[in-house]
Amino acid sequence: MNILFFGALFAIMYFVLIRPQQRQAKEQQVLLSALKKGDDVITTGGILGKIYAVDEKVITLEIASGVKVRMLKGSVQGKVTVEPAKSPESTEAKKEEK
Repeated sequence: MNILFFGALFAIMYFVLIRPQQRQAKEQQVLLSALKKGDDVITTGGILGKIYAVDEKVITLEIASGVKVRMLKGSVQGKVTVEPAKSPESTEAKKEEK
């Protein structure tokens, strides 16, 4: 009876904790291997930037015009889509129309 209980407990822990973590790690590895120059990414520290160069373990991010930062590939959290910033004039024009 005890062996059956521990076996069931292990099976539940496997499907609830271990398997999803392995799947997430695999997805992260695929993301890191697919990084290329020009991709917009976010780092684990919350820095948004465009990939300027990619090496085996290091990427160079351009975080502002002419500002480049080197960091480890593992610090990339994911790809993002950057929307163009709205100009203040267009926001003011919409307010005046109302």
